[in-house]
Amino acid sequence: MKNKIVILLASALALPFTLAAQTAAPSATNTPPKLLPPPSYFTGVVSLGVTFTRGNSRTTTATADVNATHKTNTYELLLGADASYGRSDSVVNNESIDGHGQYNRLATYRFYWGVKVDALADGVAGIDYRLTLAPMVGYYFIKTTNNSLAGEVGPAVVLQKLGNAVDHAYATLRAGERYEHKFSATAKLWQSLEIYPQVDYFKNYYVNGEIGIEAAFNKRWALRTYLDDTYYHIPAVGRQKNDAKLVSALAYKF
Repeated sequence: MKNKIVILLASALALPFTLAAQTAAPSATNTPPKLLPPPSYFTGVVSLGVTFTRGNSRTTTATADVNATHKTNTYELLLGADASYGRSDSVVNNESIDGHGQYNRLATYRFYWGVKVDALADGVAGIDYRLTLAPMVGYYFIKTTNNSLAGEVGPAVVLQKLGNAVDHAYATLRAGERYEHKFSATAKLWQSLEIYPQVDYFKNYYVNGEIGIEAAFNKRWALRTYLDDTYYHIPAVGRQKNDAKLVSALAYKF
């Protein structure tokens, strides 16, 4: 089973580079469109989901997240944060907060360089804190009005504390990809995947993945369903390797 997971992750991460080889030769269809003046504001979404069960068991799970994007002809700024909390029969089974920011400087219509910063705390997974700083280079293999696929690679530095262990800092590599497809003006699909292997000990790695779909009721309100999954090959002591979260939430777009 582990081998299958590794093979699937490797295939997903290799997809952007395969497409790069196919799109390397210039053609009329790859000519960048004329861009309109960029907006001077952020666009994004705020979503909230709450689940209650009562009867044979008493469970409460709440999730909230916000994502904002600001794009111009020369740079992109991606910001986001999410939090979740859950209890089952008075036992906390979900308790995490995460924030991230990414700056991309467009060198050409498709190539860019930038940096990503992540901050995470997850009590149930035994992560007191984890800070990640990841400079990168990236490339848009697909960049159209309704479709985008970007691949990113670079080094990273991780500073973290797991459970009762001491602070630990180490260097990693980072490889990731982001995909988005708009079915229409009211429906879209998005997906992302990234892996962080420790430079001097490749067995110590973790993988973050997300896939979701959104259907809008009107210009401002939508229903979002997404799956977040994190795999720690070497988790905190006494913790499971895999954490998955399936969320359905009401979203407000701005």
